[in-house]
Amino acid sequence: MQMRQLGAGGPEISVVGFGSWEAGGMHWGPNSSEQEVIAAIHAGLDAGMTWVDTAEVYGDGVSEGIVGRAVAGRDDVLVFTKVAPDEGSGLAADQVRGAIDASLGRLGRDHIDLYQVHWPSEDVPIEETWGAMAELVSAGKARMIGVSNFDRALIERCQAIHQVASVQNEFSRLHRGDRDELLPWLAEQGIGYLAYSPLAAGRLSGALAHDHAFSDGDWRSGRGKYASWRDEEGGEWPFDPEPMARGAALVDRMRPLAEGEGATVAQLALRWALDQTGVTAVIAGSRNPVHAAANAAAGSLAVDAAALAEIDRP
Repeated sequence: MQMRQLGAGGPEISVVGFGSWEAGGMHWGPNSSEQEVIAAIHAGLDAGMTWVDTAEVYGDGVSEGIVGRAVAGRDDVLVFTKVAPDEGSGLAADQVRGAIDASLGRLGRDHIDLYQVHWPSEDVPIEETWGAMAELVSAGKARMIGVSNFDRALIERCQAIHQVASVQNEFSRLHRGDRDELLPWLAEQGIGYLAYSPLAAGRLSGALAHDHAFSDGDWRSGRGKYASWRDEEGGEWPFDPEPMARGAALVDRMRPLAEGEGATVAQLALRWALDQTGVTAVIAGSRNPVHAAANAAAGSLAVDAAALAEIDRP
């Protein structure tokens, strides 16, 4: 597994980490047992992953609890988690202080290796939130602090108070918005970048047909209780027939490339993201131990530049 430093002065981490949104048992269709989820986490760690990413809102704390039990006794594993506004604890200073204590209790740890603001709040100034986050570092409850779903303007406001260790934003071959401007700037600033949804929520996994039907319990359906997510997205919903077909066409183009590299389509998609300037690591989640190990293998994959250029082609 390839290793890279997380931000300026941060630890060396595996370039593929385990994402635990699905572990919360919400938003991703039929649930898996806790034993299956823990087996998947262990498979990823045994295959070279050195860190697990979770959040207080993943299953309303369920994910953090499962992660805590999965990594119990494995002090070498780094644990990253997040505090959120609205659905989470909130981002006022006292809410942030209470949130980390609750997360530490669920995780069974005395510190968080990377504590992140999940999304910015419309109601609380980022200066208040980030000041409280900095206090957690001074108190020894968080080793590093980072942000998620932030743009450059907000990151700069945080930087004026305390170093931002990392930014966790959505990034994949189908979602490249940060590549041209934000990623090069972050690299100049010594800020790490953790790419979430590098398989475009399954569209680049090679396992979904263009007409795949998602269940009502899967957020990608955009139906029922997830209709508000669809409304908030604005514009094109990524899982409507047309974007699904575009994703499937890209996957079809990637299949022979992956075969030529001795890899799967998913591994090739992960490697594409990893080979973009400024990306430190990717977050790959799965409730399947075989898939978790396969995702980890992308961290040691070397891909021909011509293949990467072909993936990048419009």
